[in-house]
Amino acid sequence: MDKIRYINLCIVEFGKRYGMPATQAFNYLDTYKGFAFLVKNYEAEHLLPLNDTIADLAAYCKRHGGTMA
Repeated sequence: MDKIRYINLCIVEFGKRYGMPATQAFNYLDTYKGFAFLVKNYEAEHLLPLNDTIADLAAYCKRHGGTMA
């Protein structure tokens, strides 16, 4: 349950940072592999400050073709 809440929080906060609703943020993260990154790296990422996780997501998505960051 905590993992689901954390991933949801990251999606919502990512959307806020880049000016998009949560559904659009999820679609972006899913398209550019950010969602898979969160699932795979939850154990490490949830220990970091949320701003660091959002920055990690943006950088990871950018390496996979995303345009945010």
